[in-house]
Amino acid sequence: MTITPSYANPPGVGAPFSAYSHVARAGELVFVAGQCGIAEDGSVAGSDVRTQTIRAYDNVRTVLESQGATLRDVVRFVSYLTSRDHVAEFYAAREEYFAEHYPQGQYPPNTLLIVAGLVRAELLVEIDATAFRQEG
Repeated sequence: MTITPSYANPPGVGAPFSAYSHVARAGELVFVAGQCGIAEDGSVAGSDVRTQTIRAYDNVRTVLESQGATLRDVVRFVSYLTSRDHVAEFYAAREEYFAEHYPQGQYPPNTLLIVAGLVRAELLVEIDATAFRQEG
């Protein structure tokens, strides 16, 4: 069986910053590129970690839905913060978001990394995801 990946930049999220796609689909796997707190018009959602985190998760959800997947299909998140000082606020925002989208309390694995910075200085958080969506 040969699987040919497909790539897309769905509406509802800002244009990629450079030469990449927001999502790749390879069979039943959906790979979402890192999403930040960026609105569709390219503006930053807010200056705080909570607002950027909520928008980043909304962007991940939008990208997944473009592929017929949902947040419940996610098998792994990787999150990047620009400072350890943001961890508590990130956790609070994630718990708020997950309470709505994962009401049964079954959350996908998440790796959290502290990084020196993101592609734009005003960005504080980035989240990427891998999902498994059965075809058919």
